[in-house]
Amino acid sequence: MRNLIIGSILLSLAGSIWGAMFIAVRFTVGVITPTALVWLRYGVALVPIILIMLYQKSSWKIEPKDRKLLLLSALTGHTLSIVTQESGTMLTSAQMGSVVTAATPAFMVAFGCLILHERFNFSRLLSVVLATAGVLLIVVDPENLQTGSLMGGIYLIVAAVTWAFMSVLIKLLHRYSAFTITFYSVLIAFLALTPYGLWWLISEADFAAMAAPHIWGSVLYVGVISTTAGFVLWSKGLTYMDASIGGLFMFFQPIVGTLLGYLLLDEAITSYFVPGFLLIAIGVILAMKGGNTTAAEKLARSKT
Repeated sequence: MRNLIIGSILLSLAGSIWGAMFIAVRFTVGVITPTALVWLRYGVALVPIILIMLYQKSSWKIEPKDRKLLLLSALTGHTLSIVTQESGTMLTSAQMGSVVTAATPAFMVAFGCLILHERFNFSRLLSVVLATAGVLLIVVDPENLQTGSLMGGIYLIVAAVTWAFMSVLIKLLHRYSAFTITFYSVLIAFLALTPYGLWWLISEADFAAMAAPHIWGSVLYVGVISTTAGFVLWSKGLTYMDASIGGLFMFFQPIVGTLLGYLLLDEAITSYFVPGFLLIAIGVILAMKGGNTTAAEKLARSKT
């Protein structure tokens, strides 16, 4: 029970931090492209991560057998997922961005069962169906079928699936500290995006516009708070519970994102937002009904 409480606190904090991140991303629309923002975000994040690891004298070593797994998780989660997430957020709204990516727990149910051999039953299958239906209801709004909104929704669905996949892979790297995994994941993503980032910086960056407080403040938030704190909290929190149950705490994203979107960006809630939100909520709650996979079960299933 103690581990469950600790994990719940860590994952709740991560979800809340990422909910506020959608507002920061929206502030940068028209000034920084989505991919450039991710590149800047990781460049900023590397500084506090390295300083913290040096202060804690953390281990930098990754066993050779785990390097391919770490590379795959970094490229799918920290690179593809974050780029599509911020691209989708810029094309839609903070509310849609936070709610659609909150479908991640449902996808984590499927990946958790397939990759980690976590317990699977009808309630978890139903959670995937309901959450997916909720995502589609929000994305395909009959009253607002704008190309940008539809493409934004597609980007966000890709982000949700790839982040779920990465979150499950991270559990296979549980022997390493959260800071070590976060450092290498951020470093790999930063290096992968550097060619584009440098091109953008040289040819397209508007340094005068970027000097505005709400722009550089947003970059600092997504770099230091959302990336350094958020990723470490998420990676550490997942070590305390099943991926399919831990994913529930992604639901803090839409709660925070919706509230801040309404208060700071004057974003209205459409008639399709609430039923879609409820379907995702029901799906996520059902994911918990299947129970937690015990250590003994995981060991037995890993041998099959």
